[in-house]
Amino acid sequence: MDAKTLRELYGLPSERASQKILPSLDKHSKRFIKNSSFLILGTSNNESLDLSPKGDPNGFVKILDKNTIEIPDRPGNNRIDGLLNILINPRVALLFFIPNVNETLRVQGFAEISRDKKTLDRHKIRNRVPKTVTKIKIETVGLHCGKALIRSSLWQPENWPKERPLESLYNILEDQTGLKSLAADEEQVNKIYKNTLY
Repeated sequence: MDAKTLRELYGLPSERASQKILPSLDKHSKRFIKNSSFLILGTSNNESLDLSPKGDPNGFVKILDKNTIEIPDRPGNNRIDGLLNILINPRVALLFFIPNVNETLRVQGFAEISRDKKTLDRHKIRNRVPKTVTKIKIETVGLHCGKALIRSSLWQPENWPKERPLESLYNILEDQTGLKSLAADEEQVNKIYKNTLY
């Protein structure tokens, strides 16, 4: 397969699709980010890729100017794959979501990791500051249509599974690694999550 074959197969993008990519945040993309409580951050170390979910209350991503945003890094499992990738390759991609909105927002740019005190304080929650903040210099911004989320019924509760289709995380990890589970069931897992959010 090559680019020419793919283009013949799919045809040319519409004028609207071609022109929707912007070099910086406009009022609509700023509003999208301010109302987003969840995003996926894509990074690469030039050999492998990583997708890291980030979530907090609306507005957790700070907009400094039309080409600069900041994302706090909250407590996790300390693998820090994305952060380590940024040290090798600062190019990143983000996909922002707003619950019950079918469209998503794509952002691409270059990231750097900050431990500046003022920067960390800007992202304080419950008197706790993140260990680092990822600052992103934006190169491109564009809204993405909602067809994938509509097809998946992502925001349609009536189509959600009636019961969780997986075992609890720690039971799965015990099975995969042989390490003793930290929690016996989903209720205990959720208690661990709640106690370690910030």
